[in-house]
Amino acid sequence: MCEKIRFNDLNPTFLFCWKGARTRDEINYHCHSNHIEMSLIVSGSGRYRIDDVIYDVSEGDLLIFNPGVYHQALTDGCGNPAVEFFVGFTDIQLDGYKANCLDITEAPVMHTKGELRQKLFRMSLKMSEENEVLRPGRYFMLKAYLMEILLLIIRELSDPIEASKGYAFESVSKKYVVERIVSYFEDHYNEKISLDQIAENMYLSPYYISKIFKSETGDAPISYLIDIRLSHAMELLKNGSCDSIQQVAQMVGYDDAYHFSKLFKKKYNVSPSKVKGKVQ
Repeated sequence: MCEKIRFNDLNPTFLFCWKGARTRDEINYHCHSNHIEMSLIVSGSGRYRIDDVIYDVSEGDLLIFNPGVYHQALTDGCGNPAVEFFVGFTDIQLDGYKANCLDITEAPVMHTKGELRQKLFRMSLKMSEENEVLRPGRYFMLKAYLMEILLLIIRELSDPIEASKGYAFESVSKKYVVERIVSYFEDHYNEKISLDQIAENMYLSPYYISKIFKSETGDAPISYLIDIRLSHAMELLKNGSCDSIQQVAQMVGYDDAYHFSKLFKKKYNVSPSKVKGKVQ
């Protein structure tokens, strides 16, 4: 992440903000050509289709849609619609990143919690209130709030500053952390796995874990876990030990057979039903 931020790095043009409940699916699967859109789930739950992958979202989740990223907001049918806060902006250039792009997270959904979540909720409320009334300097106040939100996110994703004792994670320590995570994935791939929970148990930031995991393996933790799950799914399909695709999906940690099938076909270029059919 950026160690220094200059004025021109973070001088965005504020475009719009909006807050509302998602009671039905968004009609268009779309992308934006020249601006960034962020969505903060203030309460409730829903789903998002992002670059042809379905993600479950709930309170505290932050989504960043850079130009060219296709997305579509969906309901989850659970009767607890997501209340979302949207903000659109353009004209940023962070050092080391593409122009007009906030490409700072490896996954499209950032799970916030604790102090960061509460601060983002407060800022979204302030922006919503400011947006509703025409006061002098309204645009500049909204821009100031937007800049504070962006800085909160950037700080959260920055590497932690080590304590004055001088302790630092050497490569062997990084390797040990990654080995523990991989071992956990292998033992618990068929369960619900949360990187936040793993990070909490290790007393590390989930974003720091993601960074060292990728530096050691060349892959993001979620991608690595998906590969483990899908390889086990392939074994189950070839062994013919499951009666249905739904059962295979559940045995490797997926409740949604459709989502599982899309991931499987993307990795192996063949649908799980065809693999199962060949065995039969």
